[in-house]
Amino acid sequence: MSEKAQKTRDQIDSKYKWNIEAMFSDESQIEPILQEVLEEAGSYSDFAGRLTESAATLLSALRQRDAIWQKLEKVYVYARMRRDEDNRKTEYQAMTDRCQTVIAQVSAAMSFFTPELLSASEETLLSYIRQEPGLAQYEFFIRDLLREKAHVLSKEEENILAQMGEITGATNDIFTMLNNADIKFGKITDEDGDEVELTHGNYITFMESHSRQVRKDAYEQMYAPFKSMINTIGATYNYNTKTDVISARIRKYDSARQAALSGDNIPGEVYDNLIKVVNDNLPAVHRYMEIRKRLLGVDQLHMYDIYVPLIELPKQVIPYEEGLEIMRKGLAPLGEEYLARMNRGIEEGWIDVYENQGKTSGAYSFGSYDSYPYILLNYTDTLKDVFTIVHEMGHSMHSSYTREAQPYIYGSHSIFTAEVASTVNESLLMRYLLKKEKDPQMQKYLLNLYIEEFRTTLFRQTMFAEFEDITHKAIENDQVLTPQWMCEEYQKLNDKYFGPAVEKDDTIRYEWARIPHFYNAFYVYKYATGYSAATAISGKILEEGAPARDAYIEFLKTGESDHPIELLKLAGVDMSSPQPIQQAMETFTALVDQFEALV
Repeated sequence: MSEKAQKTRDQIDSKYKWNIEAMFSDESQIEPILQEVLEEAGSYSDFAGRLTESAATLLSALRQRDAIWQKLEKVYVYARMRRDEDNRKTEYQAMTDRCQTVIAQVSAAMSFFTPELLSASEETLLSYIRQEPGLAQYEFFIRDLLREKAHVLSKEEENILAQMGEITGATNDIFTMLNNADIKFGKITDEDGDEVELTHGNYITFMESHSRQVRKDAYEQMYAPFKSMINTIGATYNYNTKTDVISARIRKYDSARQAALSGDNIPGEVYDNLIKVVNDNLPAVHRYMEIRKRLLGVDQLHMYDIYVPLIELPKQVIPYEEGLEIMRKGLAPLGEEYLARMNRGIEEGWIDVYENQGKTSGAYSFGSYDSYPYILLNYTDTLKDVFTIVHEMGHSMHSSYTREAQPYIYGSHSIFTAEVASTVNESLLMRYLLKKEKDPQMQKYLLNLYIEEFRTTLFRQTMFAEFEDITHKAIENDQVLTPQWMCEEYQKLNDKYFGPAVEKDDTIRYEWARIPHFYNAFYVYKYATGYSAATAISGKILEEGAPARDAYIEFLKTGESDHPIELLKLAGVDMSSPQPIQQAMETFTALVDQFEALV
């Protein structure tokens, strides 16, 4: 089977490349900037011991801190993006490594900042804010640090923990090496009868294959090495979870979950509401699995049957320019100003479109406070690629609005809010396509795609969140996480989420062992809550028009100027309540109803 030759970077037309030169027209500027940053970070120690001696000193320290990080961020982003254009270029590997070294040095030079700031009384700091108008900008930042004061240790203790950081993060590194470098899955025979190496990257492609044998082979081979190494991986995850629990105890949190949620000031009820409401609505997933079993015409529905598309379509080719037009039409409800800003971004060169040799795979939105909010794509002319553009454009537009409206200190986003901006766009596009589509086959295809999005984002991530909750609570109750116990617990969850239509097998119980997200605990729930919030917001925009749209645009301007729950209220969604999740569940149930009626 021959593969189309991949182009080199030089062979790609410049109109399909991002305008990264807008960041630095001359790369000889970069090393002097890094030297300047190191000098400024070195002299930052002048604030040590006198950080809170006066309102003026504190303001000066905060402004200098921002200025240093702002300069460094721009250089690092440039280096990373240049490396991502072609990872084989050693000069950009070296530039990225150099930036990472400087970041570590600057972090160390400023490590005194938070403990020393919090050594001052709350009364003193708030009186400084009242005295010095320039500190008004930093009020939320200071109050947020004060909120966490009980969990910040002494300078000496924080220094010890910082030095231990590499060790406490070792389980994540060990799993990453095992998962990405050491584990090999062997070869399988694809639909064309060719032997192909099975990898993490192509696994989902094989799981979507219309050949059941290909799906079964890929499934069994994917899990075989995890099964054979289950004791090693079990020990790794056990100690990773223990690290979470011990770190939380050291910092005087009630639980590891509380510690993880505290950064965004998310109440524990948000996590519990998500799990409860999703669990209450699992019958809709179970019904969808019954439909899947019927449409596939199988006596037994296995876990390797749950990703294959139920509706086959002739291969669609959607050139990039056509993809942009579809995006414009799908996002029209966001208003003329949003579209004008987006079109200007396309013209300015935000997007790097096509694959080339050495280019980083996948897609992302990335940039610094002082740059365009760039988008990396690997566009292949499919409908899925159009959804990818729309998703990443949601992130970039969020950044564009935020950086224009907010100072540097609030110029980024938490995962909790970032995923809302991207998913609102996807939801609007999907609803647009469903509304305009007249072809019954295409309607069924889109409905199936939308249902799968819900299932793999909202339901799957909630199942992961529930597993994390179970394992951490077990450690907190002085239980050892044995591989056998974790496999049994995971099997119970899988059976609960998928229902009686799916056959129980002894393979899926090992799935927890291959999930890298579990080594960064209690964040996957944000994808589920973000998806719920986005579903509610896109519905409001389509139903209410301008008022809901304008409220959403205001939300896009907020960055990190408040806690995520408060920011989302601006867009008309209260995630402290179970209502948005329930609304999302109702949307999912309606989609299953609609799909069932058509098939």
